[in-house]
Amino acid sequence: MTTALTARQLIDQHRPTLDQALETLRTRAYWSPFPEHPKAYGENGSLGPAEGQAAFDALRDARFELDQPGTRGWTGGETSPYGFPLGIEYPNPDVDVLLPAMRDAMPAWRDAGPEARAAVCLEILTRINARTHEFAQAVMHTSGQAYMMAMQAGGPHAQDRGLEAVAYAYAEQTRTPATAVRWSKPQGKRDPLELTKEFTAVPRGVALVIGCNTFPTWNGYPGVFASLATGNAVLVKPHPRAVLPLALTVRIARETLAEAGFDPNLVALAAERDGEGIAKTLAVRPEVRIVDYTGSTAFGDWLEANARQAQVFTEKAGVNTILFHSTDDYRGMLANVAFSLSLYSGQMCTTPQNLLIPRQGIETDAGPKTYEEVVADLAGAVDKLLGDDARATALLGAIVNPGVAQRLDAAASLGEVALASRTVEHPDFPDATVRTPVIVKLDGAKPDAEAAYLSECFGPVSFAVAVDSTDAAVALLRRTIREQGAMTVGAYTTDAATERLVEDACLEECAQLSLNLTGGVYVNQTAAFSDFHGSGGNPAANATLCDAAFVAPRFRMVEVRRQA
Repeated sequence: MTTALTARQLIDQHRPTLDQALETLRTRAYWSPFPEHPKAYGENGSLGPAEGQAAFDALRDARFELDQPGTRGWTGGETSPYGFPLGIEYPNPDVDVLLPAMRDAMPAWRDAGPEARAAVCLEILTRINARTHEFAQAVMHTSGQAYMMAMQAGGPHAQDRGLEAVAYAYAEQTRTPATAVRWSKPQGKRDPLELTKEFTAVPRGVALVIGCNTFPTWNGYPGVFASLATGNAVLVKPHPRAVLPLALTVRIARETLAEAGFDPNLVALAAERDGEGIAKTLAVRPEVRIVDYTGSTAFGDWLEANARQAQVFTEKAGVNTILFHSTDDYRGMLANVAFSLSLYSGQMCTTPQNLLIPRQGIETDAGPKTYEEVVADLAGAVDKLLGDDARATALLGAIVNPGVAQRLDAAASLGEVALASRTVEHPDFPDATVRTPVIVKLDGAKPDAEAAYLSECFGPVSFAVAVDSTDAAVALLRRTIREQGAMTVGAYTTDAATERLVEDACLEECAQLSLNLTGGVYVNQTAAFSDFHGSGGNPAANATLCDAAFVAPRFRMVEVRRQA
């Protein structure tokens, strides 16, 4: 779009989408305005796969211009996990110049009101969606996701999460009416007391979004759009290895805001120099009143302890668990878990790590299965899934950084290896590091095994933990969630009493539970408008993507009363 649009035009254009999003939040049904099939793009102004590749290639080995105030130099250094440098340089900001400019942009944005802000945010998301294949390349070559996953999770699924945040923000801001035209309190024989009252959703200030390496858009968009839709300016600080997807987002947002008549400095980029540690500096700035963060527990804890002037939303590390008791679809169970362990080389905050299996085995539709048989059959299911290298690379993607590979190699020394990791050659990117998962057997009754299974081992590493009984498994599940946190919990059981035990544990420890998944839905996948990502109630995350609590603290209602 090249012609300017008024806020009213944007409202008229996007109101049906906003209304449908609001209705879907109420029903929790499936819905998305953003198609996830790659062939849906390439017409009506959107980029097809070849055009997306060309757009990505044009960004390489060049400066990424943003025309934002306070640029003091240029920085870069991203290298694709598929084995080549991107060669892109980004503006490195002087925050003493940039932050005041962002605050100056906020009053007009506040005064525009929730509906206009929502409409502009939807226009930003619509423009991002039209460039989904360009974003797919950017996500693939910064996160290591395979192309189809980068296209879907980094594209429409991330856009869904952004829209979901906008809808929640609109709903919470409009819960209170804008005006009470005439407030009247009877006074008996005397004249009533009469006032007019106005209520304005007032933003907190500048919001800082600290991006992650593995899912820069999927994890970043909820915070970006929740803060923007509630009237705040948004400063995006990407992970140094995954700048491009969020830089593209910032550029599109700035262009859209300017065309809609708003100050583009409502959204800006803070790319850091090597070793600069700009996130710590920004997080405690007095102008920064909101922080969204996805990443390590250590830095998340630091933010919660030190960014006291801000409302801090964190998603940190956790230890995700699947409890095995019984199943009426043994083959389906094995295939489902194998896929969950393999997807994106286990580099998801929702990937299962601990597999709690009774020593005496489990009951199945294929007859009783011992602990050893379950573990061997699961290893065989992973091997079968990843046996063809072309299929394996399409599912595994690439190892995102050397730390993941180091943990993967070290895991083999922690116990008996049930499934060894192997190296897969990528047919298109020979310098990519592609590895299959490892499964290690551990004895849950031995204290020396706790150090392994009671800490997160991020990457394609799973522990088959032998437990004495169902009660022991549930007790270990409770302890793991309480002490380490969990983004996901899975369980397989045909017994109603066992199902209730697991459900009670997750309700009391506040963890999201998936039961008896054997088809095309996996424990490490969630759908916007229906599923909650994280609970905000255990150490893995202090917030949920998305719910009302995720958006409501980003603004305050300020009242102006006048004598009638």
